[in-house]
Amino acid sequence: MRTFLLTPQDGWMDGWMGKHREILCGPLKDRVMTFIHYLKSCAPSAVRSLIPQKKPNIRNMSSTAGGLRPASVVVLHRSLAPAFEKFCQANSGPLPLLGRSEPGKWTLPTLGTAPDARTGCPQFQKYEFGACTGSLASLEEYSEQLKDMVTFFLGCSFSLEGALEKVGLPRRDPAGHVGAYKTAVPCVHIAGFCCPLVVTMRPIPEDKLERLVQASCSTVGQPIHIGDPELLGIKDLSKPDYGDPAVCQPGDVPVFWPSRLTSLEAVSSCKTPLAFTSAPGCTVMTDLKDMESPANRLTPEGIPEVHLISQDPLHYSITSASAAQKIRELETIIAVDPGNRGIGHLFCKDELLRASLSLSHAHSVLITTGFPTHFKHEPPEETDGPPGAIALATFLQALEKGVSMVVDQRALSLFEKLVEEAVEQGVMKTQTPILTYQGGSAEAAQAFLCENRDPKSPRFDHLVAIERTGRAADGGYYNARKMNVKHLVDPIDDLFLAAQKIPGISSTGVGDGGNELGMGKVKEAVKRHIRNGDVIACDVEADFAVIAGVSNWGGYALACALYILNSCEVHECYLRKAVGPSRAPGEQNWTQALPSITKEEKMLGILVRHKVRSGVSGIVGMEVDGLPFHGTHTQIIQKLLDVTSVSV
Repeated sequence: MRTFLLTPQDGWMDGWMGKHREILCGPLKDRVMTFIHYLKSCAPSAVRSLIPQKKPNIRNMSSTAGGLRPASVVVLHRSLAPAFEKFCQANSGPLPLLGRSEPGKWTLPTLGTAPDARTGCPQFQKYEFGACTGSLASLEEYSEQLKDMVTFFLGCSFSLEGALEKVGLPRRDPAGHVGAYKTAVPCVHIAGFCCPLVVTMRPIPEDKLERLVQASCSTVGQPIHIGDPELLGIKDLSKPDYGDPAVCQPGDVPVFWPSRLTSLEAVSSCKTPLAFTSAPGCTVMTDLKDMESPANRLTPEGIPEVHLISQDPLHYSITSASAAQKIRELETIIAVDPGNRGIGHLFCKDELLRASLSLSHAHSVLITTGFPTHFKHEPPEETDGPPGAIALATFLQALEKGVSMVVDQRALSLFEKLVEEAVEQGVMKTQTPILTYQGGSAEAAQAFLCENRDPKSPRFDHLVAIERTGRAADGGYYNARKMNVKHLVDPIDDLFLAAQKIPGISSTGVGDGGNELGMGKVKEAVKRHIRNGDVIACDVEADFAVIAGVSNWGGYALACALYILNSCEVHECYLRKAVGPSRAPGEQNWTQALPSITKEEKMLGILVRHKVRSGVSGIVGMEVDGLPFHGTHTQIIQKLLDVTSVSV
């Protein structure tokens, strides 16, 4: 609940209290609190009658009488009104537009009997050519100029405090206004309005994080970022651009919401000769019912889940519970064990969910695959791995992310042909760069992963290994039969080891036997439960270990999970930081980018033409890991698509 800031000199307050001495006693602080409770019980018309009178020094108010809603004000020349309206509509997260007046009119029919915007707001700021040139208690002296100006009312709910109370969090706000910060996130540019998103921050104990997010989604709307402020371009939380800082205590996580103060940056950006805004923390009260916007309406499908996706930098992501449940179903589908290898002992719940959330935030992804298990044949690769890698790359391309692949130098020509033919046959839309790495040292790995060898400028922010041979504890690379194929393998593992020390790079390993790159995360279980595990277990970890009965299935499932996440309104809004229009799956051709029975049959056919063999049987034919494509693999693909709710 926001409070009134009343000074002891307020004779009006003393007069009011004189009429209610039977319920008042104690110091000024107690009298103020009693006054607030009185206002909460008042009828809207009674509260409204107080606001236009310039008697109480009311800076902030909310949670007062039912039906009243606070709004901030922007006053612009009529020539800018159409563009500013479009700007608000394009950036509705920080700028929820309640309505606008006609030039020279100060009440809005849609707002009931809103106070006169010239005198009802306790304080205004004046802008001239983009610069704030002063604060005003009234706009009366500008009556002539206001005849050609339009007033915009923006939703300005302070009900986050109610969400904090709901989850049992005491208020830790500073004595003044809650701090707000300019970010490096640009709002959508409309005409002359071009400005960064402004956010507010609350420090939230980690154990109350999800409950707070759920509570806030039903009131003020979901946060736009949870974690390290530098991911928003905020360098120092102790130095807000507006208001006073909130201090994070040990165990707190910074949580950020879009701020209406974005409107001040927008007004400044247009550099109009004259404009006015309500000052930070100041509002007018309207009769507009506190309508729930779609972003704030918490349905069973929209209940958010919060998941940690990175420790360095600290970063959480959110998605709806219904989307998360679908991804868990995908994880169950691919976790079957047709080869009876005992992979169920390696399973870690929600690894697919966290991996796909991390990939959804990534901008540039590096994928590796290739397991030369058939070392007596040419090529020695198997049919498990490349199809899953290409399926994931295809969907990442559809999400407009940068995608590259890194493979063994000796297999470069093979993979270039595989990708080229995949594009020719419509499996992929465009070719992806094929890279090689043979550095063999930590310094070389860092140079490969980062621009100008600078760990603060990574070229990729997520590495994915799908059925990629992984280095064991003794430095060898073993197939399931304990045969060392090190002579056929480049040290791509070094990239995953280097990524562990570079903030901002996450990694995922997909495997089906424990000897694949990334499976170091579950190596103890591999040693205990997988045949020959004490020798073959990969020693190199990935942040996320996705376990699948066949590794290709893991690649398919990651693509389907990304489709589900980016079709989820909760996650999609979080990704775009509540600025810009939402995007629909149909507009992006995502469905065509998903794996399908037809496309995967074509991909396997391409591998067969290049004499790539099945991993278990060594057969050159339409099978993977000794399992026939028609029947076993087609059933898994269809089940994944059924959960994803698409028909392709």
